[in-house]
Amino acid sequence: LQIELDSTKTQLALVRDDCDKQRKQISELETSLAEVTRERDALQGELTTAQETIAARDARIAEMEANIQEQQERIAELESKRRMDEMTRRKLHNYIQDLKGNIRVYCRVRPSLDDREELASFIFPDTNGHRSLEIDVLGKESVSGKAGTIKKHSFTFDKVFNPSSTQAMVFEEISALVQSALDGYNASIFTYGQTGSGKTYTMEGPERPDDNTRGMIPRAVTQIFDTADMLAEQGWEYEFEAFFLEIYNETIRDLLSTRKKGEKEPRYDIKHDRDGTTSVTNMTVVPVTRPGQVHDLLRTASHNRAVASTNCNERSSRSHSVFQLKIFGKNTMTGSTATGLLNLIDLAGSERLSVSGSTGDRLKETQAINKSLSCLGDVICALANKDPHIPYRNSKLTYLLQKSLGGNSKTLMFVNIS
Repeated sequence: LQIELDSTKTQLALVRDDCDKQRKQISELETSLAEVTRERDALQGELTTAQETIAARDARIAEMEANIQEQQERIAELESKRRMDEMTRRKLHNYIQDLKGNIRVYCRVRPSLDDREELASFIFPDTNGHRSLEIDVLGKESVSGKAGTIKKHSFTFDKVFNPSSTQAMVFEEISALVQSALDGYNASIFTYGQTGSGKTYTMEGPERPDDNTRGMIPRAVTQIFDTADMLAEQGWEYEFEAFFLEIYNETIRDLLSTRKKGEKEPRYDIKHDRDGTTSVTNMTVVPVTRPGQVHDLLRTASHNRAVASTNCNERSSRSHSVFQLKIFGKNTMTGSTATGLLNLIDLAGSERLSVSGSTGDRLKETQAINKSLSCLGDVICALANKDPHIPYRNSKLTYLLQKSLGGNSKTLMFVNIS
C-alpha cells in the first residue's frame, strides 16, 4: 500500500509539473494571442484607412476623369470655334482687302546716289497718311543761258514710301496680300519704274541680302511658311509649287531650266484650264518645302535673267520676271480646301528711247518692253473702269496673269522712282 501511495505521489507530482507547464504555455499563448489580436486590430485599422484612402482616390479619379472629359469636350468645342473663327477671319480679311481696293498703287522713292546730278526733288507733304508726293523738276537751261524753271508735279497714291523706308516697312504693307494668297485667292504684286529705280532691289533684295535687306519674294515665302505652320494646329496641310520665268521680247523663258548649253529650248505655251488655273507647258516647277529653297531659286533665276547695259543703267533688266507660288491647302478635320496663287512680278525697266541710247537689239528690247508695259496699263485701266472687254491677249504678260488680275483677285503695283 505504501508503495502504491509513493507511486501515486510521484505520478501526482509529475501531473502537477505537467499542469504547471501547460499553465505556463497557456499563459504564453494568451500573451501571444493578445499581441496578435493587437496587431490584427492595428492591421484592421490600417486596412480600413487604406480602403478609405482608395475609395477617396477612386472618387478623385472619377472626378478627374469627368473633369478631363469635360475639358476635352471644351477643347473640341474651342477647336471647332477656332476653325470657324479662322474661316470668319478669312472672310473679314478678304472684305477688308476689297474695301482697300482690289487694285492698289504704291510709290517707293529710291534714295539719291551721290555720283549723279539731281534733276528733281521730292516732297512728301502728307506726313500722316503718306499718300501724297510732289516732284519739283528743274527745266532745261534756255538758249540765252537763262536758268531752267522749276515745274511742280503732284501725285496721290494709296501709299508713298520715302527714301528712308526699309524693306521691312514696305513688306508690312503688302503682307496682307500675301495672306490673301494663303487664304485661297490670287494675288499679284508688281514693281514698275524706269531702269535703275530699285525694282529688283524691292522684289529680290541685293545680291547678298541680310535680314534687313531681304526683298519681297523671300519675305513673302517666309510669311507663308510660318503661317502654314501655325495653321497646322487647326488641321491645315499645305503643299507649295514654284516656278520662275521671264518674258523677253514677248517670248517666255524658263529661269529655272537645267537645260545644257546648246540644247534646244522647248516651246512654252500658256494654258488656261477650265478649273480656273493657269499653267505653262514645259516649265520647270519646283516643289518648295522650306523658305531656304527660294534663295537658291532666286540665285539661279538671277543668273539666267536677260540684262544689258544702257545709258540709263549699267545693268538694266531687259525682261519681265514672274515668280509664281502655287498654294494647295486642305483641312483634314473639316475637309475644306484652299487653292491660292501668289505672283511677284519684277517688270522690265521702262526707258525713253531718246534717253536710253538703245540701238540694234537693245532698241528692239526697249520697244517690246514699252509695248508690254502699255498693254499692262490698258488691262489695269479696263479693270478699274469695269469695261466689258479686258484686252488680256494683247501681251504674253497679261495673258499669263489673266486669272490673277480680274474678279476677286488682288493686285498691287509698286511705282519705283528715282
